Amino acid sequence: MIRADLVIVDAAQLLTLAGPAPRTRGTLRDLGVVEGGCLAVADGRLAFVGTRDAFETEVSIDGAAEVLDATDQVVMPGFVDAHTHLPFAGTREGEFARRLEGATYHEIAAAGGGIMSTVRATRNTSDEDLIDTVLRRMDKMLLEGITSCEAKSGYGLSLDQELRLLRTLAEAARIHPMEIAPTLLGAHSVPPEFCHDREAYIRLVIEEMIPAVAAGRLARHCDVFCEEGVFSVEESRRILSAGRKAGLLPRLHADQLSCGGGAELAAELNASSADHLENASDAGLRAMAAAGVPAVLLPGASLCLKMDRWAPARRIVDAGVPPVIATDLNPGTCYSESMGLMIALACLRMDLTVEEAISASTVNAAVTIGRADTVGTLEQGKQADLIILDAPDYRFLAYRPGMNLINTVVKDGDVVVRDRRLVYQEPADGI
Repeated sequence: MIRADLVIVDAAQLLTLAGPAPRTRGTLRDLGVVEGGCLAVADGRLAFVGTRDAFETEVSIDGAAEVLDATDQVVMPGFVDAHTHLPFAGTREGEFARRLEGATYHEIAAAGGGIMSTVRATRNTSDEDLIDTVLRRMDKMLLEGITSCEAKSGYGLSLDQELRLLRTLAEAARIHPMEIAPTLLGAHSVPPEFCHDREAYIRLVIEEMIPAVAAGRLARHCDVFCEEGVFSVEESRRILSAGRKAGLLPRLHADQLSCGGGAELAAELNASSADHLENASDAGLRAMAAAGVPAVLLPGASLCLKMDRWAPARRIVDAGVPPVIATDLNPGTCYSESMGLMIALACLRMDLTVEEAISASTVNAAVTIGRADTVGTLEQGKQADLIILDAPDYRFLAYRPGMNLINTVVKDGDVVVRDRRLVYQEPADGI
């Protein structure tokens, strides 16, 4: 008999998403639904996932075990947010207002706004204020059902500042229950001090930033904003190749504002993901499918930038590329921690089914951050990372757009959100 620390019983729908990863084409729709399902947790791991009848036979509940009744609720894996710009200071609501009046992304950047606006604010924020801001932001993500995330640097754009941001992420991950997969995004933009010598900045990223990050084991991935007017395909190839040589896996912002060959480069480098892809070519998508490179789709960015083009999710799925849905949490083009909203947008504006969007925000997202063996599905032996929706059917995630349906969050077997309130305890040594 399994002696459980925590059990969840009688879910209206228990979504296991059990099976091989990543999901493509038809397998995206297989959520492994168990009606009236139950699960048991022991020592932070899933010890049982299945039917009520099997649960009665295999699981022992003593007085020390916590029992959660999920009647008329959905139990599913915690969301994995595969693209965030988590560590930043300041806000850019003024730029948002300018965009509503017709200003373009490039016009705002040329006037001193955009990424560099956040770089200035972040550089001028103390370490204490920055870590506090990041932790509070992570609280909001946890309340939205995100139990693991990828998080990029990129608002420092100097050796010391990029290392500072990655160390901030490491400290936040130590304190907070959420799990973070850190990414070096030193090639987010060319900072003003290098505006007349961009090659010198590229050398700084390759020769100093990447080696220092790798030596300190501060990041898993290296990312580049591969885009017209930012970093070219050739520049991106140099940076990402240097990162891979140092042990940092490549991923990249690709074909967001123009079709520049980012998808093709992601395939060539066998990247962990290519993100955005609003303007990706059919040839690029075919190359990604052949290489098995997942496509991280960011509907919130398309919405907030008022873009006419959204990532071609149906073409991506039909091509056999594994789709991923993420928030793109950042202060300029999508200041939102809501994975539920992104799922609804992916369905309503990108033509994914609800089932496809759920697979994209859990199991497929876990693949891109290198956590598929521990999170993203509810299977025996995996981490007990799960959420309980205050809804009787998983389709409510898109049916009620913009509503936070998360009632309970469990991370590593511990209840960290209960009745929509944070209940986790920070380590005794605190911040």
